[in-house]
Amino acid sequence: MNRSLGIISLILLVAIGVITSASLFTVHQTQQALVLQFGDPRRVITEPGLNFKVPFVQNVIFIDKRILDLDTPAEELIASDQKRLVVDAFTRYRIVDPLQFYKSLRDERRARSRLAATVSSSMRSVLGEEEFQAVVRDKRDELMLRIRDFVNEQASDFGIEIVDVRIRRADLPAANSQAIYRRMQTEREQEASEFRARGQEVSRAIRAQADKQVTVLLAEATRDSEIIRGQGDGCRNRVFAKVFGQDPDFFAFYRSMQAYERALQEAGTTMVLSPDNAFFKFLKDPNSVLAASQTGTVKRGKRVDVAKIIKDGGSLSGALCPEIVADVVAPVVE
Repeated sequence: MNRSLGIISLILLVAIGVITSASLFTVHQTQQALVLQFGDPRRVITEPGLNFKVPFVQNVIFIDKRILDLDTPAEELIASDQKRLVVDAFTRYRIVDPLQFYKSLRDERRARSRLAATVSSSMRSVLGEEEFQAVVRDKRDELMLRIRDFVNEQASDFGIEIVDVRIRRADLPAANSQAIYRRMQTEREQEASEFRARGQEVSRAIRAQADKQVTVLLAEATRDSEIIRGQGDGCRNRVFAKVFGQDPDFFAFYRSMQAYERALQEAGTTMVLSPDNAFFKFLKDPNSVLAASQTGTVKRGKRVDVAKIIKDGGSLSGALCPEIVADVVAPVVE
């Protein structure tokens, strides 16, 4: 008897536990719950905590109340200026009315499908009224707000609130981008060619001006040098003429000594001349050359051995002429 009572008590405890487990459910802080009775909504629970339901009669559907993301595939649209562009956007939304959400969409999978179609139609409607430049650059923020408001108007029937709609990328299609890139490249090459041609023109003008200035400077320098050289030659000739007039014999001797020195300074010099040539006038009799030095080792009036001086590698004009030049040329220059 006692054994039967224990078994019955155990069965009752298990039944009570099963019933209690089927009656209790917990709502997480990131969720909201919808209590259904035979598929008919009875309660909406938005606060987290422990809740009760009728076991075996009611069931609970949990719906996320966090902000959810919806990534839509990139779409090709046509702007008001008939330019094609590819728009890649994403949407953030949350479920604010679980009962309306359940009645209209039932689950999140169908909600994503309907919401993607709504976002696509809203983008086409809003962006199709604007020009390409406005979509890409000028009015992008304003257009995203307009799309969000437009989607919100339609999503309110689903119990969904659109938090934000963002255009991730708005660009030309690949084929159009390549064509525009080639056109831009051609334009830049034309500009570069034009700049290069202008630079070459300026370069040729500068080079021509520089060549002209060089020619003028060289001509002027040549003219001035010839004038100076002519004046120097004239002055030299006048001095030599005056000095030569004072002592013709000495200057004949002096110039002959310079000629000997320049002609015989290189080793192995060979000259083929007749013996009675005037060039050898002062080499025939070395003792006939009068020394002109007043203070040197050779006194005026003495004879000099010219052959010995040349043999020793000395300078005839250096050994004989400085004092003579000082005696004869200086008075004429003064």
